[in-house]
Amino acid sequence: MPLAMNREVFITCAVTGSGGTQDRSPHVPRSPEQIAESALAAARAGAAVVHCHVRDPETGRPARDPALYREVTERIRDSDTDVVLNLTAGMGGDLVFDGTEAMNRMSQRSDMAGAEERVAHVVDCRPEICTLDCGTMNFAEADYVMVNTPGMLRDMAARMAANGTRIEIEAFDTGHLWFAKQLVEEGIIPEPVLVQLCMGVPWGAPDDLNTFLAMVNNVPAGWHWSAFSIGRNEMAYVAAAVLAGGNVRVGLEDNLWLDKGVLATNAQLVERAVGIIERMGARVIGPDEVRARLQLEKSAPKAR
Repeated sequence: MPLAMNREVFITCAVTGSGGTQDRSPHVPRSPEQIAESALAAARAGAAVVHCHVRDPETGRPARDPALYREVTERIRDSDTDVVLNLTAGMGGDLVFDGTEAMNRMSQRSDMAGAEERVAHVVDCRPEICTLDCGTMNFAEADYVMVNTPGMLRDMAARMAANGTRIEIEAFDTGHLWFAKQLVEEGIIPEPVLVQLCMGVPWGAPDDLNTFLAMVNNVPAGWHWSAFSIGRNEMAYVAAAVLAGGNVRVGLEDNLWLDKGVLATNAQLVERAVGIIERMGARVIGPDEVRARLQLEKSAPKAR
């Protein structure tokens, strides 16, 4: 599709993620209170959307406890700061083996769950957006496989759509976009369609510009899309995504650094992204405009 600069851009802040970054920066939030506070600071800095994982409050390790998600969402919703809530649904598909001679069984370090369990926190908390990692992929970190079979993705997407939650397709390679198109054609993922292009994550799509444009050119006309890269190229991809017609994502899930030797906060990363976008002559839009664009339903969590 032809490239045209996006003049009205929304920013997503990926607040904490599920990587092993908890001991690499004091700014990576761990507890539900810390995650919510960091998300709200990012919103005040200009993020229209906050993308949230949860962590064990004591160890900082990634978790998928629905009670932790419930506390994060309630803290964000009960605040005076408006922001679109986006929860991950990527946990529960981590397949690990105990070496190359033990491939006939999963390691006990694996975290594999069924579709109902993987989306339980989404059904309970009813965020406006949740993510769907649209394919299986080798991950360099911890040498594991992120498992998302076609049947699992169809089941999870159907549950998300029935919950009234907008699906954000996370595409780590062009094949993920190919299958996402199939899910849309089958009517499993409803319109308007939202996709996040995930660049530079080993071993998915590398973040060179030729690969990025291949990803962009595989996004159908009429879909809404955003993009990010990890590490040192995070801010470069703010400019690249806007120039190519998309929206942007920043945050401590993707990059810990503001400058060489300077650890960032989520709010600082958002502030820098706002500056780049505005100096390019574009406007940063807020949560209400995002809701109108993506036809989002702001719902209360399920009563208990």
